Amino acid sequence: MLIGNKEFDFENEAYIMGILNVTPDSFSDGGKWNTLENAVAHAKDMIEEGATIIDVGGESTRPGYTVISNEEEINRVVPVIKAIKEKFDVAVSIDSYKSEVVEAAIKAGADLVNDIWGLKKDPKMAAVVAKYNKPVCLMHNREEAKYDNFFEDYLNDMKQSIDIALKAGISKENIMLDPGVGFAKSLEQNLEVTNKLEALKELGYPVLLATSRKSMIGLTLNLDKDQRLEGTIATTVIGAMKGARIFRVHDVKENKRALDMTMAIERCK
Repeated sequence: MLIGNKEFDFENEAYIMGILNVTPDSFSDGGKWNTLENAVAHAKDMIEEGATIIDVGGESTRPGYTVISNEEEINRVVPVIKAIKEKFDVAVSIDSYKSEVVEAAIKAGADLVNDIWGLKKDPKMAAVVAKYNKPVCLMHNREEAKYDNFFEDYLNDMKQSIDIALKAGISKENIMLDPGVGFAKSLEQNLEVTNKLEALKELGYPVLLATSRKSMIGLTLNLDKDQRLEGTIATTVIGAMKGARIFRVHDVKENKRALDMTMAIERCK
């Protein structure tokens, strides 16, 4: 998959996506990077630690988050994306489910669209992604965590997102999938989708895993959000062994080292 000017080899390699929340209220790092200077400095640190993609988000998606206007979100993310693209040779992702924000971000230099609603929230999103021929990550999500048969419904939801993408003209080669850990799922359901990543991969697309510091880890280990590094690393290692190839994390250096070690062992078959 071509993301920006880089070819990503998801058959043989695995990659770290560094999280850059330019928000005052994100669940883990809200307020830390919401000035341009701090955001660019943190992007630089994550790139030096091994991040291949920087994921820029301007609206928190934590439970109970406050929805902001398109204009405010654009004003948060566009200057950061422009500055990162000017200063660093790195792929940049825009973490948004709003087509107007995504279009502005793409014009500012964003290379990848990371949509936590899998193209289902904004009916214009798929067309915008197709128009600019950008890769897109389709995440599983629902308005309510109500299922008849959880895993079957979950996979069907993902197939619906894929269908929306393909019908809009997004090429198969530009699609990746995210199981949506932490969204519209119970603890047990989050653990199940993480344990069954192979089933998601069997749909025929690269898998992105985003578990960093999430409640699945906190509830399992009874730890606050700033103490979930080891739990996150465990999910990165397990995810790689089950076929995930992009890992969206806060702690780049530690997860990159664990991922590199895992992949070295995986290659010796």
